Amino acid sequence: MRTILIAGFAVALSGGAALAQAGGGLFDPNPTFGNPRLTPSSPHPAPARPPRQQKAAKAAHPPKGPAKPASTPESRSAAALALSSEPVFDEGTFQRIKEALLSYSAIQVRGGWPTLPAGVKLGPGESGPNVALLRQRLVITEDLAAEQEAGEAYDEAVTDAVKRFQLRHGLDATGSVNAATLRQLNVPVAARIKQLEASLERLLGMDFIFAERYVVVNIPAAFVEAVAHDKVERRYRVIVGKVDKPSPTLTAYITAINLNPTWTVPLSITKNEIFARMRRDPTYLSRMHMRVLGARDEEISPQSIDWTSERSPNFTIRQDSGGWNALGNLKIDMPNPYSVYMHDTDSRRLFANDYRFDSHGCTRVDNVRDLATWILDDVPGWTRAAIDGGIAAGVLKIINLPHRMPVAWVYVTGWMTRDGTVHFRDDVYKHDETLDRDALADAAAGGFVAPLPRDVKQVSNLDSR
Repeated sequence: MRTILIAGFAVALSGGAALAQAGGGLFDPNPTFGNPRLTPSSPHPAPARPPRQQKAAKAAHPPKGPAKPASTPESRSAAALALSSEPVFDEGTFQRIKEALLSYSAIQVRGGWPTLPAGVKLGPGESGPNVALLRQRLVITEDLAAEQEAGEAYDEAVTDAVKRFQLRHGLDATGSVNAATLRQLNVPVAARIKQLEASLERLLGMDFIFAERYVVVNIPAAFVEAVAHDKVERRYRVIVGKVDKPSPTLTAYITAINLNPTWTVPLSITKNEIFARMRRDPTYLSRMHMRVLGARDEEISPQSIDWTSERSPNFTIRQDSGGWNALGNLKIDMPNPYSVYMHDTDSRRLFANDYRFDSHGCTRVDNVRDLATWILDDVPGWTRAAIDGGIAAGVLKIINLPHRMPVAWVYVTGWMTRDGTVHFRDDVYKHDETLDRDALADAAAGGFVAPLPRDVKQVSNLDSR
């Protein structure tokens, strides 16, 4: 195992010409599919139609092709893995972000990139001055080759370039410029530089063991990656904390997999939510398969409790295992100061959404049984079939790992992977706005830069509705 402490670094800030000169070469002149490749240096029914009209209508509207396959956990995780085998977070992430910062700063010195008109929508087959402007924009970040810049036609080269751009920004690769793509195209280069700077700052002083196998959640991307031998072997969609209940950044170790977990409701949720629900609906606890337990774990009748009381409760509430449980059928234990973890959910429809910031701080994992199988790879007997069987048994089962597995939750809005692809994601929590430029200046001077002081507080004992 290799313990990495990201400390001091030498990086020029967005201060212009010096950066451009220091950057040297900026882009690989032969980018592959995927993105800019930066070099290391650088209510009435209609009347019935007569028979002839019906025939003509059928000819005008040929039968549609096969229906689009339904979105499933397996199909979503397979599609996520197909995007790239390059991890977001590895030993070289910090250095590569510095290189990307130099290159984007050089773009700023040269004047940045053009802005497309608000509200414009473009797609294959179109032409005109807006397409010409789009070509210029894509060439600057080398989503489009320089020799393709001239012209006003939205041809195959532009379509492919737009797809590359979309993939780098976490968008569906449609090849057409819709509202979401336009918004990302028009983000100024100064904002991209700030994302890279802020991502660097958040990694300062972060210690993490890059073992042969480890797990990383990048919160802004809402994905979790299972990394082995420097390659992503599994990637899954996740649901992370809401804006007002953000998931924390942390490093920890995965110690166990719990099948059919119970959930002990945090005191704050008991006081602030369950008391009010029981006043409105005395059957709430029984409907939610929740039990009231005393100091010795003895069960107490809900009818014996004064739910109008303002006093702090001297009991706990626990939700039974089962499909109704807020944790779903599986929990990944990873002890940490925030009391958060990764788990299944009883509400899986949200995984199909592009916006997946909807938890109370914990991370819900799509296709979590597959991730658990990967984590338990060196635990004899715990195949996917065994995990499915253990869940079907309906009883709590704790599977301890013989060797703890490192896990990190990072908040990286701008990064570069080993293949030279620069990625950006929206700063949903607005963490980039608190960028400490003094810390970055100290780091540029070569001194040790400690992580920003953070108050460690419990986020949630579980992810609950």
